[in-house]
Amino acid sequence: MKRPRSKKLRKQRKFLFTAPLHLRRKMLAAHLSKELRERYRTRSMPLRVGDEVEVMRGKFKKRKGKIVKVNLKKYRVHIEGITRKTSTGTQKLVSFAPSKLRIMSLNLADKWRAKILERKIKS
Repeated sequence: MKRPRSKKLRKQRKFLFTAPLHLRRKMLAAHLSKELRERYRTRSMPLRVGDEVEVMRGKFKKRKGKIVKVNLKKYRVHIEGITRKTSTGTQKLVSFAPSKLRIMSLNLADKWRAKILERKIKS
């Protein structure tokens, strides 16, 4: 499935809601910090469990933590240590849109991800 070339909002929204998983993962990307941007010569990377991120907008602005869960269905990310109290009094992880986050350190445990970054450094 290719990305839509249409500018129509209706078709853009339809693509977002019916996108396959391999494209949803790419859409869950965030900008890199200045240090990482200079080192890897790329502006953004898809988010992954274990990445350390900083919240850039909202109530939890400037808070940092590791990604605990990535929800591809809802295009949301959960960060360790950032919780909200529910009406029943229990703690619940807060979900963030990837566009509101900045990657501070990458989880390079995955060999494929490391290879992608090596390729970007060489070019």
